[in-house]
Amino acid sequence: MRLSERSLLLAVVFCSAFLVSEAGAQVDRIVIAAGTDEDHALQAISNEQDPQKKLSMYQEFVQKFSSNPQAVAYGNWQIAQAYQANGDFQKALDYGDKALQGSPRDLDILVSQVNVAQQAKNNSKVMDYAAKGGEICHSIAKQPKPEGMSDEDFAHKIADDKAQSQNNCDFLETSGFNVITTETDPKSRMAEIEKYSQAFPDSKFNDQVSNFAMYTLGPGQLNDQARSVSFGEKILASDPNSLLALLLLANHYAEVNSSAKAITYAQKAVEVAKADAPDADKSRKLSAGAAHNIIGWAYFKQDKTASAIPEFKAASGLLKGQDDQQYASSLYGLGSAYAKLNKLTEAREALTEASRIPGSVQSLSQDLLAKVNAARAKGR
Repeated sequence: MRLSERSLLLAVVFCSAFLVSEAGAQVDRIVIAAGTDEDHALQAISNEQDPQKKLSMYQEFVQKFSSNPQAVAYGNWQIAQAYQANGDFQKALDYGDKALQGSPRDLDILVSQVNVAQQAKNNSKVMDYAAKGGEICHSIAKQPKPEGMSDEDFAHKIADDKAQSQNNCDFLETSGFNVITTETDPKSRMAEIEKYSQAFPDSKFNDQVSNFAMYTLGPGQLNDQARSVSFGEKILASDPNSLLALLLLANHYAEVNSSAKAITYAQKAVEVAKADAPDADKSRKLSAGAAHNIIGWAYFKQDKTASAIPEFKAASGLLKGQDDQQYASSLYGLGSAYAKLNKLTEAREALTEASRIPGSVQSLSQDLLAKVNAARAKGR
C-alpha cells in the first residue's frame, strides 16, 4: 500500500491547481506546485542516492519550508518512511504523526502509519489509524457540495473520490478487523470493537465483529450483560434482521425471566432464519433451533406447557447432529414438558436421549428420567 517516492513526487509536482483550492475536500492530498522552491528541493532530494544524506536533506527541507504546512507534512512523511526502512519504528511513527498534524485527513499517510504500527506490533496504534481512516472514508459520500457545482458534476466527484480512496479504505478496514481477531485481552478487544464499529458502520466484517463482541461481553470474558444488551440493541437499530443480536437479546431476557420479551425476539429470529427454506445453511438452521429452544423454555416458565412442546420438538429437529448441548437442552425441555402433562412414555423417550449426551443438562436429564421411570412403574 506504500507509494514509491518517485511516483508520489510526480503526483505531487504535477497535481492540478484545482486541488490546491479544494479546501472543502473530505480527503486531504498533499500538493506542492510545480516550479516552486519546494518543488526544486524535492527534485534534488529525489536525485540523491545515499539514504543517510537523503534523510538529512528531508530534515533540512522541513526546517527550510516550515511556513508551508503541505511541505512540512510531506517532508515528515518521507522522514517517517526513511526511519521505517531502517527499522526504527518508533521514530517512524513519531514523524508520521507529525505528517498527520499537517495533513490529518490524508489516507496515504494513514496507510503508511498502519504499516509501521503493524511492523512495530503496536495493535493500539493500528486501530487508531484504521479508525481515523474509516471515519474519513465514511465521510466521502457526506461531503458538502461546492458552491456553483451542478448536481451531476457533484455526483461524479463523489464517485471519483470513492474510487481513488477505495484501495486505502479497504486496507484500513481489513487492518482494523485483524486487530480485533488477534487481540487476547477482552477489555482491550471490546474497546477496539467499539472504536471499529463507529469508524466502519457498514463494514463487510460486521457479522464477524458482532460475533466477537457477543463473545467478549459474554460469560468467561467480560460477563457484562448490560453492555451486551446495549450492543445488541445498537446492532438491531442498524440491522433489524441481525440473527446474532436477536438471539442475544432473546437469550438475555429468558435468563432474567422476562419471558414475553424473550419470545418476541426469538420469534423474530425464527422468521429471519427461514430454516425451512431450500437455501437455508447450517448457521441459519442452528439459529432457528436456538430460537425455538428459547421460546419453548419461555412458554414452560409461563406454565404454557402445551405450547412449549412443539417449540422443543422444532428445536430438537434442527439441532440434532449440529449442536449437542442445545440439542440436549431441547430434549430435556421436551421431557420436562411431557412429564408435567403426565405423558410419561413421551417424557421417557426424550429424557433417555438427553441423558446420553455429556454436558450441563445430562445429570438433570438422568434425575428426571429416574423420576419418570419410577412414576411409570408405580402406575402399572
